[in-house]
Amino acid sequence: MGFVDEVPVPVSEDRADWLEYARALSEAGDPRGEAIRLEDRRAPADDAELAAVYRQVERECGLDGLRADGSWRLGWSRGFLDTAVFRLTEGTGPAEGTGRADGAGPRRRALVVRLLAELPHSGAHDPDDPEQWEAALVDVLLCHPAAGRLRALELRLTDHHHSAGRAAAALAVRQRPRLAELYLGHHYDTLFELHRTSAGRALEVERYLHDPVVPHEVGRALWPALPALRSLELEGAFLFDDVVHEELTHLRTRGAVFSDGALFGTSTPGLVTLEVEIDHDVHGTVASNLQLEELTPAGYPRLRHLDLGAANFEPEEAGDFAVLAGHPLLPQLESLTVRELVIEDTGAERDPLEVLRELAPRFAHLDLRVEGGIGIEGADERELERVLAALGQQPGTR
Repeated sequence: MGFVDEVPVPVSEDRADWLEYARALSEAGDPRGEAIRLEDRRAPADDAELAAVYRQVERECGLDGLRADGSWRLGWSRGFLDTAVFRLTEGTGPAEGTGRADGAGPRRRALVVRLLAELPHSGAHDPDDPEQWEAALVDVLLCHPAAGRLRALELRLTDHHHSAGRAAAALAVRQRPRLAELYLGHHYDTLFELHRTSAGRALEVERYLHDPVVPHEVGRALWPALPALRSLELEGAFLFDDVVHEELTHLRTRGAVFSDGALFGTSTPGLVTLEVEIDHDVHGTVASNLQLEELTPAGYPRLRHLDLGAANFEPEEAGDFAVLAGHPLLPQLESLTVRELVIEDTGAERDPLEVLRELAPRFAHLDLRVEGGIGIEGADERELERVLAALGQQPGTR
C-alpha cells in the first residue's frame, strides 16, 4: 500500500542519514522522501505543501479513511507517525433501541471492513458489532509500519472492553524504540459506575476484578515492547495486572487501574514521579490509607515526587498526614502533595496541635503542598499559623 519497507530506516537521528533515506524512498516511488526533504528545509512556505504530501502518504498507505473518520489525530515526522491521539467520534453507533447503525454508522462500518481487508491487524474483529469498530480502527493503525516510530500515543477509549486489549496486542507486535509517552484508558465520573459503550449499552466494569480488561498474556507482552517508555498515564478500572517496566520514570493513575484493586503496582522501580487520583466509588467506598504501606523504599528506590493531591483516603485511625509522617519512603522524597492536612482529636489525650508540632520537622526536607483544606481540631489560630509557617503552609478554612 505505498509504504516502502525495503529501505533500511536510519537508527540514528543524524540529518545526513535521513536525507539519504529520503533519496532512497523517492527513488522507490515513496512520497515520504519528499516529505522528509521538506521537513529538513523547515521553510514556513513549505507547510502547506508538506501537509499535502502527507495526505498523499496517508492515501497510498491506506490510512486516509482514518483521518476522514475523525477519531484519529495524526502527526507525522520523517516519514513516520510521530504522535497519535484517538478519541472515538460520536454518531456512528446503532440508533438507540434499533440495533442498527444510522447516521455516520454505515460509513464507519464500511471503513472498518475495508481496513481489515487491506491492512495488517493483530486479531479478529466482527464488523457487524459496532462496539468492535473502535478496536479495529486502533488495531490497524498501530499494526501499520507507519506507526513504528511513534513517540507519543493517546488512546482515550470508549469500547475499552474490546479496544484496550487489541491496542495492547497491536503495540506488542513489534518493538517501539521511540514510544516515550502513553495514555491508555477510559473516562469516568464515579469509579465503578456503569460504563456506556458506543452502542449505548451499560457495561459493568467490576466484572474485570482479578480478570483484567487487557488479558494477562497480552499485558505481559506489552511492556517489553516499549523500551523507551518513560511517561505512562492509565485511567479507568482493572485495566492491567501490573505495569512491569524498570525504566518508567513517571506514572499517573486515575481510578483502580490494577486488577486486584491495588492502587500501587509492584514492578516499576525506576519511578521518579508517581501521581495517584482516587475518590469514592459508586458504593460510597473510599480506599484505605493502609494501601500506602505498599510504597516501600525497596520497591521505589528512585521515587522523589509523590502526588496524592487528588487521592481521597479513608483515614482509618490516623489522617493521611500522620501516616505519611511515619512512612519509610518519606526521607527520600523531594516533594509531596496531599489532599488535605487534617488532625482531629483521637481520644488519646493528645492535643492535635501538639501532634502537628511533633510531626512537622519530618517534612522539613521536602516541598510540601496541600491541595485542599487544613484543619487542626481545637488549635489556637496564632499558634497554628506559626507551626504551618514552618511547613510553608497557610491555615485552611475546614
